Amino acid sequence: MLTDSFIADELEAAIIRIINEKQPQDVKQLSAFIKKELPLSEDKILDAILKLQNQGKIKLEHASLPASPAMATYLKPWQALWYWVTITIAAITVAVVFTVPEDFQPWSYLRNALGIVFVLWLPGYAVVKALFPVRLPIETSTENLDIIERIALSIGMSIAIVPIIGLILYYTPWGINLTPIVLSLFALTLIFATVAMARQHQTKIRQIRHS
Repeated sequence: MLTDSFIADELEAAIIRIINEKQPQDVKQLSAFIKKELPLSEDKILDAILKLQNQGKIKLEHASLPASPAMATYLKPWQALWYWVTITIAAITVAVVFTVPEDFQPWSYLRNALGIVFVLWLPGYAVVKALFPVRLPIETSTENLDIIERIALSIGMSIAIVPIIGLILYYTPWGINLTPIVLSLFALTLIFATVAMARQHQTKIRQIRHS
C-alpha cells in the first residue's frame, strides 16, 4: 500500500517535471496534466503546488492562480472527509444513546463504545480543529507526529470541556441529566466542526492569495 509520504513525493516530482517539460500556461492547465498521471483530487494537487511555491522550488504568477474555491467545494465528502465523519459519528451516537437501553445486550457495548468516543474525543477534536484548522503551532518533523499531537490535544481538550458543560448545566433548569448533556455535546461538536471548516476554507484562500 502506498503511503501518504510516498504519494506526496510522487506528486511534487510530477509537478516539477510537468512544469519543465510541458510548460503549462496556468495552474488549471498544470492541474489537468497532473490528473492525467495521478488520480488525485484538485484540492490535494493545489496544496502541493502551493507548498512547492512556498519552498521556492517553483514560481507562479499571480495571474495564473485559480480563483478562490467556494465553501461548497470544501463541503464535498471527498474534500472534507474528517468533517462528515465527525458529524456522522456524533449523530449516530445521539441516536444510539436515545434508542438503545443500557441493559440491551450486546448492543449496549456499541452504545458504550460510541459514548466514550463522543465524550472523550469528538468535542475536543472539533475545538482543536477550529483553533488550528491546518496545522498545529508546534514544529514537528513528520506528519505522523502532528497526528499524534492532535489526538493528545483532542483528548485533553475533551476532558477539560465536558466538566465545564456539566457545571453550566448544573445551574440551568435541565440539570445534569443524560438528555441535556448529550444534546449539549452534540451541539458543541457540530458548531466547532463547522467553524473549523469555515476557517480551513479561509486559510486555503489566504494561501492562494499570498502565494
